[in-house]
Amino acid sequence: QLVESGGGMVQPGGSLRLSCAASGFTFSGHDMTWVRQAPGKGPEWVSTISTGGGLTYYADSVKGRFTISRDNAKNTLFLQMNSLKPEDTALYYCARGPRVVVLMSRNYWGQGTQVTVSS
Repeated sequence: QLVESGGGMVQPGGSLRLSCAASGFTFSGHDMTWVRQAPGKGPEWVSTISTGGGLTYYADSVKGRFTISRDNAKNTLFLQMNSLKPEDTALYYCARGPRVVVLMSRNYWGQGTQVTVSS
């Protein structure tokens, strides 16, 4: 099970930190991914982190503004989002697995947390 939290409404230029609490599987044994979906659009891959956290990957649209991290001792995934823009508005999901697996199926996605960036 994956449960996201930390979403909300923020002004452009603001920051939010998303969390994803994982349970029911060996968290440290899986790459983890953040995906977002804006209204009327398809899912967009945001970021992926390797099992130990040593490798991170970002979409060009968020590179330099977002930071993915994980705490394997607490089975928790994070996404620090800075310099937020209106185009970052979306439902944000954490998902178990690397990018290619996550985008093939929603079977291992959480329920999502809404991020709204607006003045």
